[in-house]
Amino acid sequence: MQHSDDFESFDDFDDDLPKSKTRVKQEMHDLQDLGKQLTELSASKLAEVPMDPDLAEAIATMHRIKSREAKRRQLQYIGKLMRKADVEAIEAVLQKHKEQDHLHLRFDRMAEEWRGRLIEQGKEAQSEFFDAYPGADHQQLRNLIRESNKEIATKKAPTNQRKLFRYLRDFFMQEN
Repeated sequence: MQHSDDFESFDDFDDDLPKSKTRVKQEMHDLQDLGKQLTELSASKLAEVPMDPDLAEAIATMHRIKSREAKRRQLQYIGKLMRKADVEAIEAVLQKHKEQDHLHLRFDRMAEEWRGRLIEQGKEAQSEFFDAYPGADHQQLRNLIRESNKEIATKKAPTNQRKLFRYLRDFFMQEN
């Protein structure tokens, strides 16, 4: 009778076996999906991704293609090129961008919430905001709130409301 001590672990046993066709296909699909994420990045974000010139050219070509079938084939080609790429480095850059996007979304929500409160609740909300964020430009913020309220009263385009939102969002981004 064999004891479990005779085998180090099933994981070690699996590493000695060749990969199944299913596993190889899954890895290829994962690389293709990663390549697809690269094609969806803006040019500035894509410039931060470490990749060889062939992969960069394949992604640039993907942006010029209009045909659905041609795009599908190009994605397969990008997936093939991804086999030679430094996947960990690419995933690290993509993760960094994802975290930045979540942070920007959080700042947008904070700015939207505070803009609504500052316009609707007046001086009370202003006092709360200045207590919570003493580094804010009091005069500029008061001017933007006053102009936003005028826009609402006269039913004009929300130009100053947008300026107030941008001011708040940029302020929150600088604070963090």
